[in-house]
Amino acid sequence: MTFFQWFLLFLVIQIIHFLGTYKLYRKAGRHSWEATIPIYNAIVLMKIINRPWWWTILFFIPVVNLIMFPVIWVETVRSFGKHSVLDTWLAILTFGFYIYYLNYFLNVSYIKDRSLKPRTSVGEWVSSILFAIIAATIVHTYFIQPYTIPSSSLEKTLLVGDFLLVSKINYGARIPMTTIAAPMVHDTIPGLGKSYLFNDEKEEKNSSWMNKFQFPYLRFPGLEKIKRNDLVVFNQPADTLLDMNDFSPDRNYYKPVDKKTNLVKRAVGIPGDSLEIKAGYIYINGNRTVLPDRAKPQYNFFVNTQGQAIDQRLLKERYGARDGLKYPNGNFALNQNGGYILTLTDSEADLIRKHPVVKDVKKSLSNPGEAQSVFPYIDSLSWNLDNYGPIYIPKKGAIVNLDRKTLPFYKRVITEYEGNQLEVKNNKIFINGLQTDKYTFKQDYYWMMGDNRQNSLDARKWGFVPFDHVVGKPVFIWLSINQDGEGFDKIRWDRMFTTVGGEGKPNSYLLPFILILLLIFGFGKYHKQKRK
Repeated sequence: MTFFQWFLLFLVIQIIHFLGTYKLYRKAGRHSWEATIPIYNAIVLMKIINRPWWWTILFFIPVVNLIMFPVIWVETVRSFGKHSVLDTWLAILTFGFYIYYLNYFLNVSYIKDRSLKPRTSVGEWVSSILFAIIAATIVHTYFIQPYTIPSSSLEKTLLVGDFLLVSKINYGARIPMTTIAAPMVHDTIPGLGKSYLFNDEKEEKNSSWMNKFQFPYLRFPGLEKIKRNDLVVFNQPADTLLDMNDFSPDRNYYKPVDKKTNLVKRAVGIPGDSLEIKAGYIYINGNRTVLPDRAKPQYNFFVNTQGQAIDQRLLKERYGARDGLKYPNGNFALNQNGGYILTLTDSEADLIRKHPVVKDVKKSLSNPGEAQSVFPYIDSLSWNLDNYGPIYIPKKGAIVNLDRKTLPFYKRVITEYEGNQLEVKNNKIFINGLQTDKYTFKQDYYWMMGDNRQNSLDARKWGFVPFDHVVGKPVFIWLSINQDGEGFDKIRWDRMFTTVGGEGKPNSYLLPFILILLLIFGFGKYHKQKRK
């Protein structure tokens, strides 16, 4: 829906509200006309039901308002003497139209100073839970969101099992686009399936009536812009495919932007950059990029030991190796060529070269000109994961020349991300019915890659990430679980309450955090005893 369509829906709701409540307004000592003025009528209604005026704000927060509407329906009928369980369920199940029955057919009386305390322990419990959900949803949506690292694409910088806190305010909180959805969950509810109302099985995005309730993209101003090499959480652009291994620009499956899979990668390229990868190293505008101190780019190496084994623990703990073949038991196995395939940083590779049984260490790279299936999927380019580009990263307001050679790079941007109709007829390009050889980008784009260079599903497969897909900035690790550990060793204590950014080895703030909690608990207990 467009903003104008949402405005029309808002007016319809105002008319429904007026027709269903104007008599009740009079019985509460107010004027009927007060039920007609948008926003003001909600403030007056809060006075009628004896609730604070700021509850009105909650009506305009997507997802939160889905909780608030039933609450207000119930509060309204109770303000006119309808307290039974049946009245409560009738208010909810009729989507508030039970209030029409009170307004037109019952001679109800207004209870001016009704008690707001729930009459039963169950009612008190439900009330507490509802407002805890509302508060948590606001924090989760607009301020900070928990996130779990699901893959090893940023291994050694962020580990599988790290639990992050992702700031929404750094890059600007995004207004939820999927307005009819369960609070505080992403795309699924465990055991129940999809968590949102959207028909993503159709070939056309807007083919279903339920898709009409998508809110237009809108974002609050951020505290900063995404800087080159920042870690960023974003919605995966390619999570609109029936087959995740098919990265064709032609789509046949859709999901709302804010319900696509959340990923965390490094923004190695920002809007306006020209990016190239040579022998696995990234070059920006012709210069080899300088990564932050905590970034640990890794590659697959063949470590030749001529069939001699190296102690497993030594490989893991001293050399920091990971198995390039991903054996399920986590151990390292000698291959048929008499060595190991290990995932290492360059410095770890230099260190393992000094081991007495190691004869040679060679980085496993694709050769220049060796074509692989990578974005934009043009075989004649002969690009691969280790030798790629150069490619221009679109910047808002920048103009690009369009022809049959450049179009594959930007087709998805023009059609899917920026909502234009594109056709090619007789070698001529038409956008929205008009012939053109240029295109002006409407938003910024980023090039997101993992530090685990050869074991990362990233922009080299699915291309640019639009800014409207950006979720936030990871700022804090509050918990880290090692799936291979046992007992207390299952928790990586040195990673708990560490910052994600910064230079040098991360410092844990676990002890200061525990101390602050103890001080708060002790002060609360002392204050309570003093009051008694």
